[in-house]
Amino acid sequence: MKQRHALLALAVAASLLSLSACKKSETPETATAPAGTVKAPEGETADQFVARINDEFRKIYPELNAAQWTSSTYINSDTELLTAKSNERFLGLLNTWIEQSRKFEGQKMSPETARAIRLLKLSVAMPPPKDPAKLEQLTQLATKMEGMYGSGEYCKGEGSARKCRQLGELEDVLRDPAATYEEQLDAWEGWHTISKPMRADYTNFVELVNTGAKDMGFADTGELWRSGYDMTPAEIAAETDRLWLQVKPLYEQLHCYTRTQLVKKYGERGEVAGGMLPAHLTGNMWQQDWGNLWPILQPYSNDVAGNLDITGALEKMRGEELNKAMAAPDADIGIEQRVEIERAADLAIAQEMTRRAEDFYTSLGMPKLPDSYWTKTQFIKPRDRDVVCHASAWDINLAGDVRTKMCIKPNEEDFTTIYHELGHVYYYLAYNDKPPIFQQGAHDGFHEAIGDTIVLAMTPKYLESVNLVGAQQPNNESVINNQMRMALAKVSFLPFGLMIDRWRWGVFSGEIKPVSYNKAWWDLKAKYQGVAPATARGEDNFDPGAKYHVPGNTPYTRYFLSHVLQFQFYKALCDASGYKGPLHECSFYGNKAAGAKFQAMLSKGASQPWQQTLKELTGNEKMDASAVLEYFSPLQAWLKQQNEGKTCGWNPQGTTAAAKPAEPAKPANG
Repeated sequence: MKQRHALLALAVAASLLSLSACKKSETPETATAPAGTVKAPEGETADQFVARINDEFRKIYPELNAAQWTSSTYINSDTELLTAKSNERFLGLLNTWIEQSRKFEGQKMSPETARAIRLLKLSVAMPPPKDPAKLEQLTQLATKMEGMYGSGEYCKGEGSARKCRQLGELEDVLRDPAATYEEQLDAWEGWHTISKPMRADYTNFVELVNTGAKDMGFADTGELWRSGYDMTPAEIAAETDRLWLQVKPLYEQLHCYTRTQLVKKYGERGEVAGGMLPAHLTGNMWQQDWGNLWPILQPYSNDVAGNLDITGALEKMRGEELNKAMAAPDADIGIEQRVEIERAADLAIAQEMTRRAEDFYTSLGMPKLPDSYWTKTQFIKPRDRDVVCHASAWDINLAGDVRTKMCIKPNEEDFTTIYHELGHVYYYLAYNDKPPIFQQGAHDGFHEAIGDTIVLAMTPKYLESVNLVGAQQPNNESVINNQMRMALAKVSFLPFGLMIDRWRWGVFSGEIKPVSYNKAWWDLKAKYQGVAPATARGEDNFDPGAKYHVPGNTPYTRYFLSHVLQFQFYKALCDASGYKGPLHECSFYGNKAAGAKFQAMLSKGASQPWQQTLKELTGNEKMDASAVLEYFSPLQAWLKQQNEGKTCGWNPQGTTAAAKPAEPAKPANG
């Protein structure tokens, strides 16, 4: 799976969610409004209040995003300060709005107004404390940790021999099939050194956001996060358990096959005691996407099944672009000139990859991206400054200034990430006519599922049509190869998508204490993913901080839910397109009927409960993983054959005896 990415622009306003119960709090008279806040007019009605808040939100949003964008693309102490102050002003204003809204509790009002007020109360992933000093400290910590992540690097050697590498270069080592076991372990351990200094800051951060959550009437921040799904915190926790149990048997089969192949390549070092996968050998820094293991997991050779080497095709395109530029009349090209030529080639291929993704959306009847997108987007990593390379999509002004931020390289992982990020962008554009409070996904999992629905439609036939793979053999071997390619991105991600917030729910509730942050992290990774570090990871480490979404404070359950929803969306769009046949072979590229149905869903934003929005698209108001199982049914049958006679499963306690992983624990406060 890609580095999952695709965040909304703000850590402080990551999602306007829905439905909150009445909470005890201070009265509006005791709240302190930030400078410049519009005082509530005398006799203001609930409808007038919501209209005013939408107007104020629309005015402050561009400033807030501009500061955040700048601090992500120009990391230094100045931009961190500006962002922290901007976030502080916004969170202070949000506190004022929430306090002002309380006078309408229990009053009669239109359903639309009532929903807007409920959404407002759940509008932040980082609940702000009412104490101005604590609020200032919180915003400074949040900005500091994101900057630490973005500028993180692993250095070795002394003096002139000293070499420093950032995340992208270290990821290249993990994805390189020629890299040795030791090189991959060094790269993995190296990146995890960048989060050690975050530990104390994160501990303080947790205390501050919990203060903010309690000021709003919640037990802790985890309960606040779980309150945003048009259902109770306990219900959404149970829902994620139910969905996980639906897909767990498929994941266990993939895990078993992967472990067998790793042992074939690395011998006894290919697994960790208890039958778990070594964390540094999955081809991904966080073990969330196993696509880079394709060279050792590919079921059938290209001769039999056809070539699905998208990375090879993109690298060839980049080489052709470079050769064209290097064929200048002046053969004497200096080092600096060559570097610039290579950067120009990198930018050209990155933009071409993006235009191919745009083409899929426009083929469905959606508009072309605005011209400003192409001039303001960060496509590749700049040479002259630190940036946050974590892929993300941005709606700067709620009115069409949309951008993506990536450090694109010509490989399959980044190629599909672009399709994912543009899903966010097209969601933004579709609901830009809604009031700002409703300019969000039906729930946060919807936002993450849009682009991945398109990725599912990137069938071998589609890839062949855009000249990214050669002619495919219409046989069972090609089906299994393509299914494996998808499973290494989609199925491998499922338990990872679940465990990160299981960890944070425990941290926020106090069930997981600071003294055991790292142990709890690896306990959950063992339990859900069946992965473990090859070397000891004591509490002098802070491995959760090596994943962007932890220092970036982005809730992660959305990604798990999206991996269920995207298959539901995909099946519904295949049906709308008139497709008849095996689900995994469907591509609705170019189908305007499917596009119109998709666009209708996107345009709703958060203006109605997600259950209604889901039903309008799929006919079902419940999230359901049956489409996942239908899609991967050929692969699951094949995996069972390959694993026959093997002892599958793992022991999360790390013993040598293999066992099934324990059932998901009930979350704290759920």
